[in-house]
Amino acid sequence: MMRLVECVPNISEGRRPEVWEATARAAGSAPGVTVLNVDPGAETNRTVITFVGSPEAVLEGAWRLIVRATADIDMTGHSGAHPRLGAVDVTPFVPVAGVTMEECAELARRLGERVGRELGVPVYLYEAAASSPHRRNLADIRSG
Repeated sequence: MMRLVECVPNISEGRRPEVWEATARAAGSAPGVTVLNVDPGAETNRTVITFVGSPEAVLEGAWRLIVRATADIDMTGHSGAHPRLGAVDVTPFVPVAGVTMEECAELARRLGERVGRELGVPVYLYEAAASSPHRRNLADIRSG
């Protein structure tokens, strides 16, 4: 059975096409990843990038996207009509075929651990990947 996961990261850039295009290309450079959609928003100053592949391919695509986004997006002067936590605001993994939500949560945990270890960037896991019940709701995490 084919195993397929969708990843829908939201990056905190919606006004500079060169940044969101490079970030989407970074995700798509992972073998086995197909970028399905790139949806920038100038008012919110964020872009939603959607890609799919096998669990391991999508995990690598998400890593490459985060590396690129954190290099290209400076949050010190960021403004936009949507709350955000960082250069990459959220990176949800969605089960599509032959994969469970728990497996997707484990992908999120693995990615978060790598981002923290290799990039030194804090990571907040939420919903199914949360480490405790009070961290499940993203709005609660954003509000502190």
